[in-house]
Amino acid sequence: MTTPTRLPPRSLLADAGLALLLVAAGIVGAAATARWDAVVDRPVDLWAYALIVGAGAVLVARRCWPLVTLAVATLLVAGYLIVGYPYGPILGSFFVAVYSAARHRPPSQSLPAAAVAMVVLLLHLFTNDAALPGATGLIPGSAWAIVPYAIGVTVRVTREAAERARAEAVRDRLRDERLRVAQEVHDVVGHGLAAIQMQADVALHLLPTKPEQAEVALTTISRTSAEALDELRATLAVVRRDRGDASRAPTPSLARLEDLRQRMADAGVDVAVTVSGEPRPLPAAVDLAGYRIVQEALTNVLRHSAARRATVAITYDADAVRLLVSNPLDGSPSPGGGLGIPGMQQRVDALGGDLWAGPRDGRFEVHATLPTKERS
Repeated sequence: MTTPTRLPPRSLLADAGLALLLVAAGIVGAAATARWDAVVDRPVDLWAYALIVGAGAVLVARRCWPLVTLAVATLLVAGYLIVGYPYGPILGSFFVAVYSAARHRPPSQSLPAAAVAMVVLLLHLFTNDAALPGATGLIPGSAWAIVPYAIGVTVRVTREAAERARAEAVRDRLRDERLRVAQEVHDVVGHGLAAIQMQADVALHLLPTKPEQAEVALTTISRTSAEALDELRATLAVVRRDRGDASRAPTPSLARLEDLRQRMADAGVDVAVTVSGEPRPLPAAVDLAGYRIVQEALTNVLRHSAARRATVAITYDADAVRLLVSNPLDGSPSPGGGLGIPGMQQRVDALGGDLWAGPRDGRFEVHATLPTKERS
């Protein structure tokens, strides 16, 4: 059994208004017909008005119980015509009932119901002397079922397509958000673990002979892991919309490059940072992307380069910020696999910028241009 649809009060009021309108039109139309001199099988009387009121009033339930509404409206309208009452606005109630069944129920349910309703409606052709004879009467009689059914199906298909498009858009946004969070987690965890691994190797190497220096390396590990955990909590807190946890760690930005440079120095990589142009506040997305690109590039230096040296150049132009991270090539394999460079490319593409990464003149370079003006 089909569960009735629960409607908001506004929809119920709208259906009640439509039902009242069709009842009023049916009564007025029937009263006008009663004054005509046309020959009909049966004059309009109280029974006719009762059928008109019933056929219109049942439309109040047209969205909650569309098939039941169609069945009741069909019986009342067909009965009105079969006993010989004249054609009139009562057919509008049948029209709306067929439309409602097609609009609010799938074709597997609505099509058989509409076909049966049409057959029942056409029975009056054999009893009502005012009906058009033979096939001439079938055409307009069938149209009262075929036309509203076609309109209802069209509206249903259009609405379902729009709902699917909205649902797909929501899924796309969720997928993009998951990818963004995955990239953030990759950058935070990858950078932290690379620095921790380097310091752990140093500690293990120095522990037998220089335990006091090993203690320095272990202290650095502790600090680096704490910072990485705080940054990871801040990233995940955004997903949970938990702003309380997010406040524990500052938002990554190009203004925090000195902290990043110090962590790299603790991990054994000497980083020289130069800034050209006038530093200024950047859009949040640009600021975060710029920081993550520099962070990932330096993490690649930590992982892949034995030279343990890198330079970071930041240039503030009028409409963009340009980043250049480079390190000497020392025979070590260039960073080509993994998610690092593809992740940088995704960040840059999302902002409409440009990225180039590869060996040049004995160095491995990462060039990124991030527009600072919103795209129109």
